[in-house]
Amino acid sequence: MTLTDVCFSYGEKVILDHFSLSLPDAGITALAGSSGCGKTTLLRLLGGLERPQSGVLEAPNAAETAFLFQEDRLLPGLTAAAQVAVVLSRGDDPLPWLKAVGLGDAADVRPEELSGGMRRRVALARCLAYGQSKQLLLLDEPFSGIDPERSQALMSLIRTLEIPVIYSAHDALSLSLADRVIRLAGPPLRFVP
Repeated sequence: MTLTDVCFSYGEKVILDHFSLSLPDAGITALAGSSGCGKTTLLRLLGGLERPQSGVLEAPNAAETAFLFQEDRLLPGLTAAAQVAVVLSRGDDPLPWLKAVGLGDAADVRPEELSGGMRRRVALARCLAYGQSKQLLLLDEPFSGIDPERSQALMSLIRTLEIPVIYSAHDALSLSLADRVIRLAGPPLRFVP
């Protein structure tokens, strides 16, 4: 996956200005940087949710990418099991995915009855269930609101998918779980030694 001289702006706000980056096709890469530096925009470009205004971007197409947004984006009124079931083939059981994120006993619970960390885990379970057959997993702040011990267990689960993973984070624990860390600042997005 590569970006070569990529430019991207939201109106007058320049987020990427002739930005180039080469990412590995395996393992887990963390994008480190403060909020607002451009990490989310970079993930959105890699996921095909935004298009470069100039430059060249080579990455799996959007249909082959699973994306976990910063917001949980759970569907109102649906139970945790139903949240995961929406991305599975008809007849596939969502319960193993909920058990894998430690929520097997919350299958019949609706989002408004869950804590913030539990909602995050439902969103992650749904993303991983969808991503199990994809070529790339993009996660925006995946461990937000989740305790350190559970974050480590979730990273072990993510590794079992054996596909490239790129995620954004700014806390030391989340960054320590990656195979490699790319430190960024911005905007415009730039590397930090």
